[in-house]
Amino acid sequence: MVEPADRGATRIADRVVAKIASQAAREALSDTAEEEHAPPHATVAVREDSARVRVSVELGYPTDIGGRCRAVRGRVTERVRALVGMEVPEVAVTVERLHSPHTLSAGRERVR
Repeated sequence: MVEPADRGATRIADRVVAKIASQAAREALSDTAEEEHAPPHATVAVREDSARVRVSVELGYPTDIGGRCRAVRGRVTERVRALVGMEVPEVAVTVERLHSPHTLSAGRERVR
């Protein structure tokens, strides 16, 4: 019988952690109309038992940008810890685009 310490370790792929982080960001922003915004996109750098995450999001405007980014950071940290057991010392949130009601309707309505 092989002792647990001698069996090796399970390595979670970076892309799996990135998918979890993207989904967590989507959950944190779930009250926005997803069809109007691109879904969040995450990239990660995994080292041993920790993951540094970068998430790109699009937000409606006007909004509390700081509050929305804080919600994304918290949700990503919580879900990655819970699902893969990794510490998340850093979640960098980049707001790629802000959408106002005026820009969203610009292609649908005629401006006079």
